[in-house]
Amino acid sequence: MEQGKVVIIGAGHVGSHCAYALAASGVCGEIVLVDKAAEKASAQALDVADSVSFMDRNVTVRSGGYGECKDAGLTVVAIGEPRLPGQTRLDLLDRSVELLKGLAAELKPLKLACPVVTITNPADIVADYLRKSLELERWRCFGTGTLLDTARLVRVIGQETGADRRSVCAFSMGEHGDSSMVPFSAITVGGVPFEKLGLDKEKVLEQTRRAGMDIIEGKGSTEFGIGRALAELAGCILRDEKRVLPVSVLLDGEYGQRGVHCGVPCRIGKSGIEKIIQLDLSGEEQRMLDASCQVIRTHIERAAAL
Repeated sequence: MEQGKVVIIGAGHVGSHCAYALAASGVCGEIVLVDKAAEKASAQALDVADSVSFMDRNVTVRSGGYGECKDAGLTVVAIGEPRLPGQTRLDLLDRSVELLKGLAAELKPLKLACPVVTITNPADIVADYLRKSLELERWRCFGTGTLLDTARLVRVIGQETGADRRSVCAFSMGEHGDSSMVPFSAITVGGVPFEKLGLDKEKVLEQTRRAGMDIIEGKGSTEFGIGRALAELAGCILRDEKRVLPVSVLLDGEYGQRGVHCGVPCRIGKSGIEKIIQLDLSGEEQRMLDASCQVIRTHIERAAAL
């Protein structure tokens, strides 16, 4: 089992599910839940800790304070409020920024040395806001971005083709939101290009974009998918796996974009993002990515004014 400490800030619905997924995956030796509601964090930690008794590995799960981040291998920000039926992720911006101001005041004096991953929505704008607030390098502060969108895309393609999901190579890119795009020219299933699969691009894209709201309308929240997505990302960092996953990183010329966080494929290792992978997009795909980045950029500017 890998040793190392992961601190999850925000012990609500998403944060607690991330803690459980981390405990089950065994990628770390210690998980610390931090929340302004200390009793809730303690209770969530105890609940997850109980589940460890039935796992084949031992993981310490407990609650703590912000100071726990100083010697963490990874800090995860999962504060915020859930999206309601009919809301876009962008509708959560004002409240998320309000919460981030208080969080940044707690974390900045700690001079964090570990990677910081944000889950809070709207994912891309939050990643940018927190990176600036904490004055961290773009490699060390980034969002889960289109990682969950990619999981949904892979699920849709697997269902439509009947192929095992492990044979699907695909990425969702752009905003973690309604303007996300899919570079279909880069998708393969068992080595077969997407264009030869006989699938409808618009149908696949719409199903991928709608997946989150379908879940929210059906049961009120998303939880298991993001929990596992975070555990996979944490494993890449703590185990220095150097896998390529799509996350929301500040672009500085990549894909023709600057000054905007955007979901793109990145090689992930112990220091965070080691390399941004630049796919050869078609002209239409580049236009879709540009449009998605403009949506994000507009809201980054609005967040700065709040």
